[in-house]
Amino acid sequence: MSETIKKWSKVNIDKLNAKYTALDLHERIKEIYKDFDARDMILTSSFAANSSFLLHLYSKNAPVKPRVYFIDTFYHFEETLEYKNWLSRKYNLEVYDIIPDYEEHLRTRDHEMWKSNPNLCCDINKVRPIDRIKKNFKLWSSGLMRSQNEHRKHLNIFELKNGLIRFYPIIDVSLDDRQKYIEKHKLDYNPLVYKGYNSIGCSHCTEKGKDREGRWVGLAKTECGLHI
Repeated sequence: MSETIKKWSKVNIDKLNAKYTALDLHERIKEIYKDFDARDMILTSSFAANSSFLLHLYSKNAPVKPRVYFIDTFYHFEETLEYKNWLSRKYNLEVYDIIPDYEEHLRTRDHEMWKSNPNLCCDINKVRPIDRIKKNFKLWSSGLMRSQNEHRKHLNIFELKNGLIRFYPIIDVSLDDRQKYIEKHKLDYNPLVYKGYNSIGCSHCTEKGKDREGRWVGLAKTECGLHI
């Protein structure tokens, strides 16, 4: 059993959840840097439809320049890559690209694996790349929200998963409150939002649609595997 698991028992995770539930969004970001060393934290962003929400919170409240990790599957829309570059400059983010093993990636491309075996395609291009680096960290922060799908509606702000503390600072924010925040601060959307895309992933597996209904259309699949 790892030292992380020994230290962060369910009791400790419950204490963190009780503490952070009482904090507003800005306080949660400020406090996480007090409870954890910045070098032990990984923040991921897909730079998708509403990624500016979480990234704006970090840019305004983190005591250090936020380090953001982006999983580049080589299948992203060009608009997503442009959006990533734009927000990185605007919010003064230090962004690192995480890429899949090139030989494995070519196998997904040559066999159009997103059609024949989308779960394996996601595993090769998303899950395995982050698995290779997450062992270097103690806490992983991401922008999951309970309103997004059935799996996420049961998550707390913190959970302990596979020896890593997961931190979801905006998990309990409603879609209406997120929209109000975006409008108040005049945040930028991914340009694809204006073309009818509201949940954006790889170009092969993303169609226009409301909320997440455009992801993996026609498949019994709602998650890429990073968060389950």
